[in-house]
Amino acid sequence: MDRVLKNKTAILIFILPALLVYLLTVFVPIIWSMYLSLFSWDGIFDKIFIGLDNYKKMFLSDNAFWKAYLNNIIFLFIVVSIQIALGLVAAFALTKINKFRNLLKTLYFIPAIVSSVAIAELFRTMYSLNPMGMINYLLGFLGLETLQTAWLSEIETVLVAVSLPEAWRFIGLYMVILYAALLSIPKEVIEAAEIDGANEFKIFRYIKFPLIKPIVLIALVMSITGALKGFDIPFILTGGGPGYNSELLTTYMYNQAFSTMQYGYGSAIAVFIVLQSLIIVGLLRKYIGQQ
Repeated sequence: MDRVLKNKTAILIFILPALLVYLLTVFVPIIWSMYLSLFSWDGIFDKIFIGLDNYKKMFLSDNAFWKAYLNNIIFLFIVVSIQIALGLVAAFALTKINKFRNLLKTLYFIPAIVSSVAIAELFRTMYSLNPMGMINYLLGFLGLETLQTAWLSEIETVLVAVSLPEAWRFIGLYMVILYAALLSIPKEVIEAAEIDGANEFKIFRYIKFPLIKPIVLIALVMSITGALKGFDIPFILTGGGPGYNSELLTTYMYNQAFSTMQYGYGSAIAVFIVLQSLIIVGLLRKYIGQQ
């Protein structure tokens, strides 16, 4: 085995299939998008070279783009906050549960492997006003009829409504990651703190959390990158509407490229999304490296 690991040719043979798949499915589309972003093209007639005009339009005159960008920031904050915070709470709770622990882990993890369409339709039913879905029914049951609304049709609620399913979907994934991190903490350290009289809150704050902080930061990077490319559930639920009030950069890019047939402009937005993601992840990796 050591001989194989030291053989560069063998290493190349093993990584070549994965490298080819990565190049064809990630790198080549990015380069192609960068190329198309310099043209005006409807996908049928000849491409017309316009240089950086698509980028000028995007940054200087497209209010819908900036609306989608602001929505993306709010969407990112909601999704990441819920996934990491509730994932950590659930992971901590699992360490205190002895019975049915494996069953609970499985139940929490199931949404991460369920299709986006199924999750979107589940929440569409829950948000429904006519016929009344579970959320509006519970509000009525609690005597809060004034709060009942069509969650996916109201400007004030639609962005939060499309963010929650995406956030809920992967809570179980981060729960499993953080639960494994909590289990890796040496028991002797916890026992020593308990002998010194530290309560559960102080043990978590001053011992457990600092020890799992690197894993929390990695989970944070995963959650942020996942939220930045969030598309399927918001698009299925609202398609970016009403108006542009639930439009994200990803859904706006899709609508511009495939609904209005502006492939060049859609490609410019796609390039912006990639660059934004690389910058954010790069800054987070630099921060993690300093910890």
